[in-house]
Amino acid sequence: MKCTRCKAHAVVALPSHNAAFCPECFLDFFSKQVDKGIREHGLMTKSDKVLVALSGGKDSLALMLELGRLGYDVTGLHIDLAIPESSPAARGVVERFCQKYDFPLIVRDMAAEGLAIPDVKRKLKRPICSACGKIKRYFFNQTAKEGGFTVLATGHNLDDEVARLTSNTLRWDRAYLSDQGPMLDDSDGFAKKVKPFWRVTEFETANYAFLMGIENHYAPCPYSTGASFSTLKSLWLELEDKMPGRKMDFYHGFLERGKPAFQSAEQQEGDALSPCTRCGYPTSADVCGVCRIREALASRD
Repeated sequence: MKCTRCKAHAVVALPSHNAAFCPECFLDFFSKQVDKGIREHGLMTKSDKVLVALSGGKDSLALMLELGRLGYDVTGLHIDLAIPESSPAARGVVERFCQKYDFPLIVRDMAAEGLAIPDVKRKLKRPICSACGKIKRYFFNQTAKEGGFTVLATGHNLDDEVARLTSNTLRWDRAYLSDQGPMLDDSDGFAKKVKPFWRVTEFETANYAFLMGIENHYAPCPYSTGASFSTLKSLWLELEDKMPGRKMDFYHGFLERGKPAFQSAEQQEGDALSPCTRCGYPTSADVCGVCRIREALASRD
């Protein structure tokens, strides 16, 4: 198999693009896809102060490195969830990565915040993934707003976005469908959020991380067994194998034709947001979800 561009030996085949690439040409292709995704939706500029959420996985670390290579002003943010074995390993990977590439790093420790995920799992009668996601989003936003960052970037790739879109569509969740996309503007107390990897797949990001020699934390969360996203991703991988390019067609079609309708309906009928009476975080209730978690933990101690 030869590289589509230079005819050297190819190491990465991409049926959805009807192409194959040698290492050098693949890295160039990847960079151009990310840059195209940023420009297509105006996600950020070189004057932005960008906070990148770093879990320790390949996607977030690859995003940080690629944005740095493209010339963006980036700072990493790691949320230490205080999960035994898993969290120390992930934090170590992030700290070594940022030290290696001389990236500034902010760490928010959930044990110090009284929100260690094992405690949340043990004491709350609700799905832990939902509560964990709520807590992470809370501290992403708080750190971005308090630190004066103009953009919060996450490493969600095309596979993540298609799985999320499928999940929201299966439930016809209008609120989430109205918000889904590569960018969510700052409003109502929320920081601007962007997903620069929306044009690249998990397979492409994995190849980028391997070719760039990125050490990453690859062990799955011990609490995520049975997560629905894994099932949806598997379904889409099978469909993409038989119909290359369908993931991008589905997602791009939603952005162009589906999302505007859901946004219009949500603007007319959606719940209004106001500051949480405890902490000021934007919420549709009097007390935000994270403050309710804090109160529940305190009442059961």
